[in-house]
Amino acid sequence: MSRPAFAADTEADPSESDAFVAAVLERMAAVLPPEDGPYPLHEPHIDGAAWSYVKDCLDSGWVSSVGEYVRWFEEKLVETTGAAHAVATVSGTAALHICMLLAGVQRDDEVLVPPLTFVASANAIHYCGAHPHFVDVEPVSLGVDPTALTAHLERIAEMRGDVCFNSVTGRPIRGLLVVHCFGHPARIAELAEVAARFNIVLIEDAAEALGTSAGNRSAGCHGKVAALSFNGNKTVTTGGGGAILTDDDELAELALHLTTTARVDDPFVLAHDMVAFNYRMPNLNAALGCAQLEQLPELLAAKRQLAARWREAFAGLGGLRFIDEPSWGKSNFWLNALSLDPPYATRRPQLLAALDAAGYHCRPFWTPLHRLPMYQDRPMASLQVADDLAARGFNLPSSAGLIRPGTLPIFDKNG
Repeated sequence: MSRPAFAADTEADPSESDAFVAAVLERMAAVLPPEDGPYPLHEPHIDGAAWSYVKDCLDSGWVSSVGEYVRWFEEKLVETTGAAHAVATVSGTAALHICMLLAGVQRDDEVLVPPLTFVASANAIHYCGAHPHFVDVEPVSLGVDPTALTAHLERIAEMRGDVCFNSVTGRPIRGLLVVHCFGHPARIAELAEVAARFNIVLIEDAAEALGTSAGNRSAGCHGKVAALSFNGNKTVTTGGGGAILTDDDELAELALHLTTTARVDDPFVLAHDMVAFNYRMPNLNAALGCAQLEQLPELLAAKRQLAARWREAFAGLGGLRFIDEPSWGKSNFWLNALSLDPPYATRRPQLLAALDAAGYHCRPFWTPLHRLPMYQDRPMASLQVADDLAARGFNLPSSAGLIRPGTLPIFDKNG
């Protein structure tokens, strides 16, 4: 395949942009033939014991938030991640909300969070009456930049005893929410050091990062608490669902209590001892999740193989870069991503329209959270990198099932 280079330091003219779009389409077709499309951005692959587990759940009548599959799903998550405890919830957003409470986030606190993430990251902070405080990301992993964060805190942080305050707003900075964006591990070891220096609680948003690792630990096992998501578009799905991870025995017990409406553990008394939430995952969803976790190694292998194909297809094509896993960890490649060089950023709508017309359902990165109307007035550092990445990036079809049948045993229907 010819690989023309495109100018990366001048404004792209229309004819060159048309050629660039054609070149991108050519490389897309080399990985995913258009005649076999359309190709969704990310869809689940339901196989293995899913049908039998869900049918068993239906046959038993245990379909709500109590049942053996919920317990089994949590045990499998502990085994998969290495966390000491897992508490299954109805959604990743619910898990994030509880994580904030477990971290001690209170009304009028601030929580440091990147703007290049799904809106639930900021919403969970807002649910507590607290304020998202936006900090910039770095272009390798798309996660929080520890160097920029340190510089920002050195400018605005004020220690009063053992509590870090924002000297500009006068509010406590209670937590740092680290997002493993698109499944790529953030610089979590360095971020943990920054959080410890300023006595800020480290919380992980690992909603997209099941199967991701940083150093020798799974994503979600570095902070005080972490949230996972099992939405329909995640690598492992329960239809809708999430989980809280923690190594702290007391926090795990409190997480379970908070997610089950704080019901008193007494079979003869129907009472509750605090304001809490109906956030437990139903048994029916957990049954699907158990089957999905059994397939996780094969799903991850398929996604790595797909990422390798994207990487190879776009190697040598000027005007863009494939956002690869960083050197300090291993990505689950939840969503593969490309970043356009600056001259081609203005052509992203044209490129996305052409890709969609050809059956490739790509999407731009999220609108940065500080650009959303409800969060425009929140505290923020300089967010130049996040704004730049959001203006130039887009995601590629990333479903594990896009690896053709027979490539891996799990997808071979005849073997």
